[in-house]
Amino acid sequence: MKIDFKKLIISVVVCQLAGVVGSVFTFSSISNWYVYLNKPSFNPPNWIFGPVWTVLFLLMGISLYIIWNNKAILQKNKKREAINIFVFQLFLNVLWTLLFFGLKSPALAFFEITVLWMTIFITIFKFKKFSSRAAWLLIPYLFWVTFASILNFALWALN
Repeated sequence: MKIDFKKLIISVVVCQLAGVVGSVFTFSSISNWYVYLNKPSFNPPNWIFGPVWTVLFLLMGISLYIIWNNKAILQKNKKREAINIFVFQLFLNVLWTLLFFGLKSPALAFFEITVLWMTIFITIFKFKKFSSRAAWLLIPYLFWVTFASILNFALWALN
């Protein structure tokens, strides 16, 4: 398959922009709220989140590109549906950051992240119908959100 660099760049930039938007809510709350929360023993250091999310958004962008650029997908409505679900989970990702850091509500964020997790799972399932590679690129994201869900619940319970 020929690489369409325009689509690849758009796909990666859209995903990275979701991370940038989310970081707006994060940065404003790290030093004046998050640092004062009681944290579980498995809470990673704050510096790890930026690099992990940068890599995950890159993998998400490449996954999106593979589906978007796949000319072999004959069912255009199925392809559109898969991409729409992907976009929805990206929105939910940003929404979680708003709920957790912006509104400072671990409780609301926990309920939302469970919906995000299910939506990521559905996205992987839909993408797998068209490309195993695109689906596999989302597995680290699913694992990280699984961990984030557990961490979110622990933060809610401890605070």
